[in-house]
Amino acid sequence: MPAVSKPSPPSHLSHSADSPSPAKASFQRAAPDCDARSPLLSPRQMGSWQSHHRAFAAALAARLSHFLRAELTLTLAGIQLLPYQRMTESWPDPAHFTLFKTEPLRGVSILRIPASLGLAMVDRLMGGSGRPASARQEMGAIENALLEQVAQLAAAEWCGLAAPLQELKPVLLGQEGNARFLQTAPPQAAMLVVALDASLDDCREQIQFAFPFAALQPLLRRLAVDVDAAPTPEPPAPCAWNPCFDEVPIPVTGVWHGCEVPAREVLHLKPGDVLRFHPAAARQVEVCLGGHPKFQGRPGLVAGCWAVELTEVVKP
Repeated sequence: MPAVSKPSPPSHLSHSADSPSPAKASFQRAAPDCDARSPLLSPRQMGSWQSHHRAFAAALAARLSHFLRAELTLTLAGIQLLPYQRMTESWPDPAHFTLFKTEPLRGVSILRIPASLGLAMVDRLMGGSGRPASARQEMGAIENALLEQVAQLAAAEWCGLAAPLQELKPVLLGQEGNARFLQTAPPQAAMLVVALDASLDDCREQIQFAFPFAALQPLLRRLAVDVDAAPTPEPPAPCAWNPCFDEVPIPVTGVWHGCEVPAREVLHLKPGDVLRFHPAAARQVEVCLGGHPKFQGRPGLVAGCWAVELTEVVKP
């Protein structure tokens, strides 16, 4: 049996608002961010942690799909803090448990693969279709050996996820088939559980990684530094004027709106006729540059010439 980690039990583990009851073996799929309000993790830390694990789920799905020679999809279902005993009691169904360490971090982590999904993977690795008999619940030495390869890939991928924060080495310690026999941490030790919804052909289950929260403190401290030290994006630089356009002529026209004439009267218009404008419309001229309206203005005279004073910009 692997050594037991001894993290300090936190005094407030009831913060996980959407925690599943002990009778439930998986996260609520409708609440993927169920632990975002945890007092042990700042909102920015939790957001960055979730972003990391979404990338981890995509990378692990690609790696396992290649290994199984079948399409496996993984999506982040949730991240949750639970006491160790409550976590193990929420795993009543038969499953394949792999115990591993992420050296040099302290503590023992657990990878849980439900029996039905594990047998589907085994069936696929042995040349089958990936649809095991639903009645079979126990795994033998061959099944455990094949799933150990899956666990090694998963642990290595998770350590690769943490590489920007700290170099880690995955070390498999053993296997177990029932959560009742797991004794890797004290009952009240805080465990950070990462749940991934998995789909392999017609088999849909949930894989869970459980890490001693105390063991993750070095990573979380570095994550907090990286998040707080993230530079504020600079505003985009203003566009520089290209002097090549200095001499390009642009037609400027002024347009009055507010006068409508029936089509039959247009045919009879002649010099000397008077068109009536509403006084308000006559004081507003739409100034067009290159045929596109850009400004509103009011007409007037400057040095004996007609002119338009620009009053506002026309919003696009």
